[in-house]
Amino acid sequence: MAAVKRRYSKKEFARRGDAVYDGKVRPHLTPKDNGKFVALDIETGEYEIHKSELTAGDRPRKRLPSAQIWMVRVGSRFLHRFGRGLS
Repeated sequence: MAAVKRRYSKKEFARRGDAVYDGKVRPHLTPKDNGKFVALDIETGEYEIHKSELTAGDRPRKRLPSAQIWMVRVGSRFLHRFGRGLS
């Protein structure tokens, strides 16, 4: 699969991703979705939720090969965390 060229600045990409997540995805989430990954296209608003980050990202890319994918982990401020957690 070829890499998709980013069409927005990092700031605009994040702004759009957060706006779609907050407006379209978050209202439909349930406690069962906590910890799952959301992959959303910042241009169309299409999204996928899955427990696997790879699966969540692959599904919209199959439908929209040039999708601008923003990834979010439900219930976390971070997609990934490195290092020791807080005790």
